[in-house]
Amino acid sequence: MNLSLKKKIGIESLITSFSNTQNQKALEEQLLLDNACLYVKGSVGSGISFIIANSFKTVGKTMLFLCEDREKAAYQLNDFERILGEDNVLFFPSSYRKPYQTETTDNANVLLRSEVLTKLGSSKKPKLIVSYPQAVFEKVVSHATLKKNTLEVIKDSRLSLDFVNEMLFEYRFNRVDFVTQPGEFSVRGGIIDVFSFSNQHPYRIEFYDDQVESLRSFDVATQLSISTLNKIKLLPNTSEGFTKAKRKNIIEVIAPKGVLITQNFDFISARLAHFYEEALSSFAALDTETKHLAPDVLFTSKENFIQTASMLSLVSLTKSAALNTQENHFFKQSPQPAFNRQFDRLIVYLNDNHQKGYQSFICCASEQQAQRFKDIFEEGEETVHYKTLVNPLFEGFEDVDAKIACFTDHQIFERYHKYQLKTTKAKKEALTLKELTHLEVGDYVTHIDHGIGTFGGLQKIDVEGNQQEAIKLVYADRDILYLSIHSLHKISRFNGKDGKVPKVYKLGSSAWKSLKQKTKTRVKQIAFNLIELYAKRRQKIGYACDPDSYLQHELEASFIFEDTPDQSTATADVKKDMESEQPMDRLVCGDVGFGKTEVAIRAAFKAVDNSKQVAVLVPTTILAFQHFKNFSKRLNDLPVRVDYLNRFRSTKDKKQIIEDLKIGKIDILIGTHQLVSKRVEFKDLGLLIVDEEQKFGVAVKEKLRALKTNVDVLTLTATPIPRTLQFSLMAARDMSVIATAPPNRYPIESEVVRFDEELIRDSISYEIQRGGQVFFIHNRVENITEVAGMLQRLVPDARIRVGHGQLDGKKLEDNLLQFMDGSYDILVATTIIENGLDVPNANTIFINNAQNFGLSDLHQMRGRVGRSNKKAFCYFITPPDSAMSSDAQKRIQAIEQFAALGSGIQIAMKDLEIRGAGDLLGGEQSGFINDIGFETYQKILKEAIEELKENEFKALYSDKVETPKAFVKEIQIDTDLEVLFPDDYINIVSERLTLYNRLTTLKEEADLVQYQKEIEDRFGPLPLEAEALLDSVRLKWKAAHLGIDRLLLKKNQCIGYFIADQESPFYQSERFHALLVWVQQHADQVNMKEKQTKAGLRLRLAFKGIHSVQQALQILPDLE
Repeated sequence: MNLSLKKKIGIESLITSFSNTQNQKALEEQLLLDNACLYVKGSVGSGISFIIANSFKTVGKTMLFLCEDREKAAYQLNDFERILGEDNVLFFPSSYRKPYQTETTDNANVLLRSEVLTKLGSSKKPKLIVSYPQAVFEKVVSHATLKKNTLEVIKDSRLSLDFVNEMLFEYRFNRVDFVTQPGEFSVRGGIIDVFSFSNQHPYRIEFYDDQVESLRSFDVATQLSISTLNKIKLLPNTSEGFTKAKRKNIIEVIAPKGVLITQNFDFISARLAHFYEEALSSFAALDTETKHLAPDVLFTSKENFIQTASMLSLVSLTKSAALNTQENHFFKQSPQPAFNRQFDRLIVYLNDNHQKGYQSFICCASEQQAQRFKDIFEEGEETVHYKTLVNPLFEGFEDVDAKIACFTDHQIFERYHKYQLKTTKAKKEALTLKELTHLEVGDYVTHIDHGIGTFGGLQKIDVEGNQQEAIKLVYADRDILYLSIHSLHKISRFNGKDGKVPKVYKLGSSAWKSLKQKTKTRVKQIAFNLIELYAKRRQKIGYACDPDSYLQHELEASFIFEDTPDQSTATADVKKDMESEQPMDRLVCGDVGFGKTEVAIRAAFKAVDNSKQVAVLVPTTILAFQHFKNFSKRLNDLPVRVDYLNRFRSTKDKKQIIEDLKIGKIDILIGTHQLVSKRVEFKDLGLLIVDEEQKFGVAVKEKLRALKTNVDVLTLTATPIPRTLQFSLMAARDMSVIATAPPNRYPIESEVVRFDEELIRDSISYEIQRGGQVFFIHNRVENITEVAGMLQRLVPDARIRVGHGQLDGKKLEDNLLQFMDGSYDILVATTIIENGLDVPNANTIFINNAQNFGLSDLHQMRGRVGRSNKKAFCYFITPPDSAMSSDAQKRIQAIEQFAALGSGIQIAMKDLEIRGAGDLLGGEQSGFINDIGFETYQKILKEAIEELKENEFKALYSDKVETPKAFVKEIQIDTDLEVLFPDDYINIVSERLTLYNRLTTLKEEADLVQYQKEIEDRFGPLPLEAEALLDSVRLKWKAAHLGIDRLLLKKNQCIGYFIADQESPFYQSERFHALLVWVQQHADQVNMKEKQTKAGLRLRLAFKGIHSVQQALQILPDLE
């Protein structure tokens, strides 16, 4: 039975057990009448979802469920979607706007609103709509107006492209290069892409002359088709324009047959009254020259709401003063009891329920959670009576009449449960990442053979009368190099330190070559040492841990956030390493707040569970204490003793700790580099965890090496030095990357603001009022106390503390610790907080003069907030744009753009963490990176390691599976044929460049076929020149396989030069012998001889009468 069917059956059985109770039947009978006015009492949590869902199924009327705010509506919506299936449930949001401020509209929400209206208008089936006061406040246009303004496009019908184009302009759609949000369209050849307001995904309409050839919906992020359609509707933005159209509120749309359900009728009417007053004052403040519609036309007032609500059946979940004739319906439900993660209590409770004749269900978020319950219950000896449903609900409840207890996993484990809404926010992110590595004219680029030049864009050049596309690079003294689109992989954007201008080389000068050679020798030395260490470790035998125990399961299930797939793999990898005999040496790389610490805690517990001791090494005193608190809190209920060492522990404490450690009383010891001193001795050390590795000096690392040859080592780092570099620097150290954010964490709301006392006061008061704390970063010690004074003046009753590096150590420690414990509301500090100070309760941060910080600093500081399940705010206070340097403006823009969790990697790419990369290699390294650019440095490093693996360390890597050896690393192809994407096929230059770039990275036929599919999907059938381009890639692969490293396709002949190095093992290989035999057999078509070239004698292969790439591809032999 497949999973979704199983889910459906599970949830169905729950629904039916409800539908048979007296109360439920009585409620449904009432709802069948028109104009009922009911008060439903006693329902709790997700219980109400089942009551309403049941009524909806039986009564068969359209229902509108009004919640108190957007968040409650979202949870309610998720419940209904899971109980009734997504097709029957619609979400009706507000278009996010303040009255009369059209620029605050969110098109994604306008789309959802239109979707509700079109579905209500076009289908006869009843729908359950979930909404909230702000959304109902905005009136909607009538169905007739909608119909009049919808363009229907049907497959195979006659319709001209120009007509659609004009209609879209009339509907006020914007023409763009690539469609990313509702209200946009683009035209490419015979294809129109349009994002209508009637569908979650944009449409792609392909024309053949004046006929609609195909209709598809496509995905914004990849721009690729999702599914084919027969008919689509193009709908304009219904919330704007239409000045003459009559508008009504959403309740009128479903009256008189529908049912209105309100969580709190009086609260909703009060909210509407408040919004209406706001609208009136905004309307009064408008300039009178442009004519605006009056508030009563656009918005719903309280009176209007109450009057329309009386036109249909009404159910309220709280007693209302405004509705006097309510008939009462009582349900006997109670909320889910708190088990405080004590599973023995839960087991007793479930079994008691079973004896009382109750059915108990546990609703889990995932199969994995369901499995965890099973494992935990199986550890106990007795049977536990319960059923699991993989169907997360918002809140658990018990229903006395239906004899059902429905518990949720997130309440049992005390985790945070997050709702999911369809929005198109993520899609905007997709396009910005591309722009990071995107080349602009004038950017510096490094060409691996010729050094650093400036990028001059794509240029058409004429080769033997045929058009070709090439990349123009400008070097010193106006030297110009045209680079074939086949050699794109040789150039990369130059990323040096903080936008420093690099030295531009002369073409053909030896300066670049010697610099490259010098770098390579140095890098090889470093790589050699690292691989040697790795080799030593490979020969040692460590301790193999046992598989997980039930305590381990319990610890993992109680994690407050949901595990992300990356986190699960990282955890699984770490455990696998610990269970094997070879000592573990793993690096876990993940962004700020992605749960690296959680992976470490699980690993630590596993070691302790196997009677080993654990050492956790951290860079700063504060972090030691922080980790001590975190570890203690997570391992609180388990038999583990955690302690910490740092410079603030008294001598007496230290002495005691060292003694206890020696006799094995302490299981986990956390500390700064005191841990590696001679005095500290472990009884039986099994695991060493190094946190924030990039902050340790070489000396500490050397001491560690002595300590750790046969101990498991787990290293954590957040500064994401791009993957390959990190991986190769560690020379084959195992690595896990955690790149996805926990699903139930909010991104941080980032805003760039001017210094404004009122805003600062309001934000701080809001934060303190919801019980949170505030960071205020001010990076100048001389007037930091004045800033604290100003904040005290703005918020007189706030408790404020100051922290900076010039304070006395003990005092600073006290201030920070008290702030962590929540004794103070505001911490005014310098950047001392960026290194891992973790205050889950602090959810607002101000960064004063943000323009003076580097990108990664800003990102690290922003990562200090938003660590719990509350929405966090980050304000970057900057002077007006005119007063900032252009670099600072770019940085601020970038940080605002990448507010999504996990954008650390992107930010690091943008700001290239050169310092981090430098530290890992010792001091002298970063100089090179600055001279040659980061990515080129990576390439050289990769080459060095490959060479070492093939020669000096061949034995070490011999157990890796042998792949057929590639003798040719890269091949050059020169041709006078037209191989390119023509202008009239892809007319956007940057897009052509991106596609050429991707083409050079493809390695296999399957990838190439996929690539072709994607391009045809986006731009229509390939023209001949583009086909030749794809074939030229196949030709390169084939020639390289035959040992050819330069291929000429010119003047109707095809000439291939073999590897220049006469000593190359290629000439001894079977492949070369097979080729010789083939040449002898086909002497009439081909000739093979040695030819004198600039670079000495070269062996070459020549074919005559070759007029196309396709022909050349066919004539080269296929050899194994």
